[in-house]
Amino acid sequence: MLWVTRRCIRVNRTATGWLVRRFVDPTGTFRFVDPAEVAAVERSDRAIGFDAPGARYPHKDGRGRCSFEALVEEYRPTDRALRVLARIVHDADFPGEALSRPAGRALLAFDVVSLLTGLGAPAEAPVAEAAGLRAISSGFPLVSADDQETLQRAAFLYDSLYASLAERVAIKR
Repeated sequence: MLWVTRRCIRVNRTATGWLVRRFVDPTGTFRFVDPAEVAAVERSDRAIGFDAPGARYPHKDGRGRCSFEALVEEYRPTDRALRVLARIVHDADFPGEALSRPAGRALLAFDVVSLLTGLGAPAEAPVAEAAGLRAISSGFPLVSADDQETLQRAAFLYDSLYASLAERVAIKR
């Protein structure tokens, strides 16, 4: 399948590309275009669009989810590590939102371990790992020649983060 999104990928688009390659469509290909072209490419090439206006999986859907969250819920709803990763991606992609939630105004941030154990962090508190992911993602275009290279090189980051979360989830069961 062809997947299409906006060029100059960072947090959500990179994470979504990784998710698609690892869990949804391992042989899928990606095209990165101007934002206004995503919906047209989706229609003309029977592609699946994400993180763009008019795409099947928009930047933010009617339920407030980014494309990564929507795909996790659709394809891997029982994978606890991916659900925690979805929370990190959401907070990294929408940093102002995390701080505007009721718990976010009262609390600065909690790490994923606190969220997994259920100790100390309300479900709506911002996740500390999100700030790190956002900072790292802002450097993707600075160290990669293009979006294809970013997707390839960032896979190690997301594989590592996912493995760490999966280990933490297994320990906390």
